[in-house]
Amino acid sequence: MTEPLSLARTKPARTKAGPAGAKPVPAAKPGAQPPYVIDAMERWLLFLDTLRERADNMIAHERQGMPPLLDFDYELLLDARSFERPANYALLRITRAGEDCWDDCVDETKPPVIIIDPRAGHGPGIGGFKHDSEVGMALHEGHPVYFVIFFPEPMPGQTLADVHYALRDFVTEVARRHPNATPVLYGNCQAGWAATLLAADCQGLVGPIVLNGSPLSYWSGAAQTSPMRMMGALTGGSWAAHLVADLDDGRFDGAWLAQNFENLQPEKAIWEKYANLFNHVDTERARFLEFERWWNGYYTLSREEILAITQNLFIGNRLERGEMALDAHCSIDLRRISNPIVIFASEGDNITPPQQALGWIARLYPDTGALKAAGQRIVYLTHETVGHLGIFVSGSVARLQHRAILAHLEAVESLAPGLYEMQIDQPKHDQRGAPDVRFVSREVENLGIANDDVALSHVARISQNNETAYTLFASPWIKAATSPASAEALRALHPMRWSRTMFSERVNPWMGLVKATAEALRQSRAPLPEDHPALMSERALLAHMGEGLAAWRKGRDAWLAHVFGALFGAEPLGETSTPASKNAGADLKERTK
Repeated sequence: MTEPLSLARTKPARTKAGPAGAKPVPAAKPGAQPPYVIDAMERWLLFLDTLRERADNMIAHERQGMPPLLDFDYELLLDARSFERPANYALLRITRAGEDCWDDCVDETKPPVIIIDPRAGHGPGIGGFKHDSEVGMALHEGHPVYFVIFFPEPMPGQTLADVHYALRDFVTEVARRHPNATPVLYGNCQAGWAATLLAADCQGLVGPIVLNGSPLSYWSGAAQTSPMRMMGALTGGSWAAHLVADLDDGRFDGAWLAQNFENLQPEKAIWEKYANLFNHVDTERARFLEFERWWNGYYTLSREEILAITQNLFIGNRLERGEMALDAHCSIDLRRISNPIVIFASEGDNITPPQQALGWIARLYPDTGALKAAGQRIVYLTHETVGHLGIFVSGSVARLQHRAILAHLEAVESLAPGLYEMQIDQPKHDQRGAPDVRFVSREVENLGIANDDVALSHVARISQNNETAYTLFASPWIKAATSPASAEALRALHPMRWSRTMFSERVNPWMGLVKATAEALRQSRAPLPEDHPALMSERALLAHMGEGLAAWRKGRDAWLAHVFGALFGAEPLGETSTPASKNAGADLKERTK
């Protein structure tokens, strides 16, 4: 099992030839500009060299044990691999941000913030990927910051319950260190529903919970805004994940999840990302390599975990319905949560659309009166365009939305029970100034979340039947035919890996020539100006091709929605938004005019 070389240390050093080594782009010399064809050939060589650097960084990162990619120094406090119920999780304390140490940044009277990163195929780090991040904003507001990471490989037979109790022990330790302030749980995507489980189990935890792009209502939303849900239904349910885990010797390779994410919007993942790099290779190389170093680090789940996730959440929807059993002694009921909850979702997120982030509210509380009677305070805010990953890694989102959330947690706790929309005004003259925040009362009845309950209940039954048949008749034979060697070969041959590693000079000797040529080229390159007519035509052509791919993807999703409706008895629903999120979008447009 691979693991970081050391966690009681500073942030991991960048690999050789990484973004830190990028040289400034020389200015174009007047009268010495090359023809467009020469410039395009130079950019193509630099583009290939960037792919080489990505591949070499990926291999080096794997050999290092894929440590967390945090832009902050930290120390290891607890390692759950040594717990009575072991899990591949650990608790870190952030000790330094740049030149500032803990004592320079932290106000000990403020509540500690525990940031939990999602374990959904990639490694930890997006919550503190750069200075303008969730970690950075929490330190900026003076909060003591703790970060939950996980290791590349799960413990043998690890279950969701094992992870849950490890997280509970982490929160208990942080609470012990700060007895005068209740910890704030900050959960991203999968980690959001994991944080919710901590507040909803039979013991419950106090303190505000911030859910960023976190799905809790898996059957909510229109069909065309939830293509991942339809794809899972059309493959027959959880048996496919079971098969992949069996072929990987009891583990589920996170590369499959990353591939699913890219397939959701291929125009962005396999076209726009690379087209933008090629067009702006002189300036985008460092940013591209920094993000790709995290994106291409694939972590694994145990067979028990992936089956529990698919059967209880994505297909079974048991969390929202209060039917999810944590263990033999406790089931999860979201009505137990008394903690103030802040929900951050985006209309541009097709992995966790606002309907899946907010739909559970109306399921649990049929009207606003019921929510108030329960003494619960729920605050939501929506972004109009940012994608799923942008919720966590966008610097502008961190400086505005996440900073506003952390700066107004005390105000959230002081609200009367009810449902509120958090509206944020960005200062016009100082983009780093404190944003102006308002809490607008909303009605649960007006959320207007669409649901495919009948259709997805059919999917759940079919999935259960397929899973039973696979477990009885196929799984034993697959397990008998699988070995650690065959599992490693399957991983190496995964498209998400070989499509990257094929550009490494360790694998492809010709890339050594590309490297040498690119290094010499950077010394003398004089790029064309950004407003050069040929470059502008190139960008228009690339954008047009991306639009064509997006149109194909929309047609694919519409076809999937039609097939889904025909098979499972659901009317294909059109694009919808919650009235609340529409209000937020309209307000945002008005405020940014």
